[in-house]
Amino acid sequence: MRTGLNSFILIAFLLILDIYVFQAIRAIVYMSTPRVRNITYAIYWAYSAISLLVIALLPYIQWHNWPPTLKSYLMAIFMGMILAKLLVVVFLLIDDIRRVVVWVFRKFTAQPSASASSITSGMSRSQFLSRLGLVTGGTLFGTLVYGFSNKYNYHVRKVKLAFRHLPASFKGMRIVQISDIHSGSFANREAVLKGVRMINAQKADLVLFTGDLVNDRAVEMAAWMEVFREVKAPMGVYSTLGNHDYGDYYPWPDKTPNGYSAMQHENLEHLKEVHANLGWKLMMNENNIFQRGNDKIALLGVENWSAIKRFPRYGDLKRAYEGTADIPFKILLSHDPTHWDAQVRPEYPDIALTLAGHTHGMQFGVEIPGLKWSPAQYFYKEWAGLYKKGEQFLYVNRGFGFLGYPGRVGILPEITVIDLV
Repeated sequence: MRTGLNSFILIAFLLILDIYVFQAIRAIVYMSTPRVRNITYAIYWAYSAISLLVIALLPYIQWHNWPPTLKSYLMAIFMGMILAKLLVVVFLLIDDIRRVVVWVFRKFTAQPSASASSITSGMSRSQFLSRLGLVTGGTLFGTLVYGFSNKYNYHVRKVKLAFRHLPASFKGMRIVQISDIHSGSFANREAVLKGVRMINAQKADLVLFTGDLVNDRAVEMAAWMEVFREVKAPMGVYSTLGNHDYGDYYPWPDKTPNGYSAMQHENLEHLKEVHANLGWKLMMNENNIFQRGNDKIALLGVENWSAIKRFPRYGDLKRAYEGTADIPFKILLSHDPTHWDAQVRPEYPDIALTLAGHTHGMQFGVEIPGLKWSPAQYFYKEWAGLYKKGEQFLYVNRGFGFLGYPGRVGILPEITVIDLV
């Protein structure tokens, strides 16, 4: 009953949105030939009708059983079109508000109606705003479609970091960080293999993975084991868990009212075995000490720990820290960057470098000299790249994979190379 009501509300909202945006379409083509107008109207309403019909039939078409890749593309196109229409609505609202203000002004000042109000010859302000809205919305939609081609466009980012307490024997050590693989979203084996070979081409001493190996289920890695087993480093490959790795977002059929699911528990144990079978050392609130001669550094890894309530907090940094107090240089793997400000910096000032992921940079944004922007910055203070406070650094990896939207715009998939100098 509730699902039906939600579908009805969504359909009503989308129908109102379609009717409103149609006013812009009509304003643009009303001077065209009847043939052009009819074709334009038919295409617009055919797409709208198909979209609304699919939503109405969702409970009956077993959407959850559709191929994941097909679902992600269809959902991205659908959501992209809604965002584009909402952008058009912004311009239409501006025009409607303008017209109301003009009408009120003329009503109370007895001003005669203008015979023509134009931006340029032959184009009214309403036409101009409608056209501008459609161009802006269309550009957004086109950009999102273009972003499909960037999801495997791996980008190597190199960072050199100097630390006062780094032991001499470890100066020059190279770390490669990857994060947010989300193997359940992949569909192109050769493209992913190319990314893995790019990782190995960096010739890192140590490879560190900061969580979200899967979208929900360990079985998603079955087709990718041989690919990611190729990731190697002389000092090893170390990993930790992200919020998606626990399967909290999957509708396990045996889930009890109190939230327990034996299947979910088995899934997590299976995922731990996946890390082991890859040859990766999964760090579950623990540490590993590397030694060269008399010099030592410590690598700490915690389970997911977030300062945002909707994400799980399984990490135990106190436990991971045990036995490392006398180690002069420490690196922490923690999936969620909010952990850094919430606990790491105030309580563990001797952790020199924290590596995180999680945000993906929302897979959408702009990164050019002088401008770095993404919607992610409205949700996360530290959302991509390098951050420093005092003598502590945080690096937030933009993610190797993708989730939901099967593409990237501006924020490319990342392989991070960190040289300790």
